[in-house]
Amino acid sequence: MLKKIGLFLASIAPGIFLIGYNIGTGSITTMASSGAAYGMTLVWPLLLSCIFTYFLVMFFGRYTSITGKTILSSFRSYFGTPIAVFVLASLLISEWVSCMGVMSVVTQVVQEWSRPLTASGNGFNPLITTILFGAILYYLFWNGKHKIFEKVLAIFVTLMGLCFLLTMFMVIPDPAEVMRGLIPRVPNEPGALLIMAGMVGTTMGAILYVVRSILVHEKGWKIEDKRLERRDAAISVSLMFILSVAIMAAAAGTLHPAGLKVENAIDMVKLMEPLAGRFAISIFVAGIVCAGLSSLFPIILLAPWLFADFNSKPRNLRSTSSRLLVLFGVLLGLVVPIFGGRPVLIMIVSQALAAIVTPLVLGLMLIIYNKKSLMGDYTSSMSSNVSMLFILAFTIAMAVAGIIGISELF
Repeated sequence: MLKKIGLFLASIAPGIFLIGYNIGTGSITTMASSGAAYGMTLVWPLLLSCIFTYFLVMFFGRYTSITGKTILSSFRSYFGTPIAVFVLASLLISEWVSCMGVMSVVTQVVQEWSRPLTASGNGFNPLITTILFGAILYYLFWNGKHKIFEKVLAIFVTLMGLCFLLTMFMVIPDPAEVMRGLIPRVPNEPGALLIMAGMVGTTMGAILYVVRSILVHEKGWKIEDKRLERRDAAISVSLMFILSVAIMAAAAGTLHPAGLKVENAIDMVKLMEPLAGRFAISIFVAGIVCAGLSSLFPIILLAPWLFADFNSKPRNLRSTSSRLLVLFGVLLGLVVPIFGGRPVLIMIVSQALAAIVTPLVLGLMLIIYNKKSLMGDYTSSMSSNVSMLFILAFTIAMAVAGIIGISELF
């Protein structure tokens, strides 16, 4: 039985990686902010972005399974180094900003939750917990191999999912409100556009599809493995939607009726605890920690992976350059504890920035997919082209919303 479970998890390892990356503290803070401010009103862009993500995950994965090529190296070959460098830099900046926000959200939430456990009432020191979590992640990376990475992520993702689903059922809002959230409408309030762009950014960020290509290449999947790839993508995206809705519902069922909003990471603990109870909030905090670690683990691996993709070189995580890049990512977690800042705002802005670069990546990919000399009989069909153009229009609209939302901050 355990062997069968292990084989199944190994077969959907790319999907687990995407869930671990996708449902991190960026997703949590954005979904919680949305649920607290607008209830379940913004379920519809989340559902749309998950449907589109399934299509795109298959689209990008299929490209690699057909050609054997990954995305950044393809962009460099067909559009030139400057464009590929721009995409690489945009993805790295978004991820490194996210890395700062992820770690600070986790440590601030742990600090607020732990206040009753310390004599001073100040909770665990964020700088110390940041160093502790960073050391754990770097240790796992330093001693790990690809299969160990998969197992660690599977554990984190499972614990995270159980925690959020349990919390949702403890404080679930009116199901009718969830259904009303499927009707497209945008709240006429300041900040709504930024949160909406952040929701789409965290679900449809271009990095997901670039990484999907790398994971398919790592697995060695070919066009004959389409059924396996489809199952992996369906499980991954379905869980993304379910867990995101659970987080939104937890905030909508507690904070929204009381008119409370999430302005800082600690608000998620400070405001929810009196309404949901100590046990429920402890489960939620455990979910946040697991989500943060399951998100940080892929994030710190992305820089060496992206550089290897860009340079068309094998992915060697034991090289000195890879270890230095991962160390840099881990050290970025110290920025907010040392210099200060608002991690929730950092997270939402980073997700909105991710939404801004996504249309470019999708547009370039659409051009490549229609190259007969490269794709042969597998060039994009009319229906796929129409779908891609529709999704591209959606991502452009969300990018504009993100730009407007960020400008409203200033």
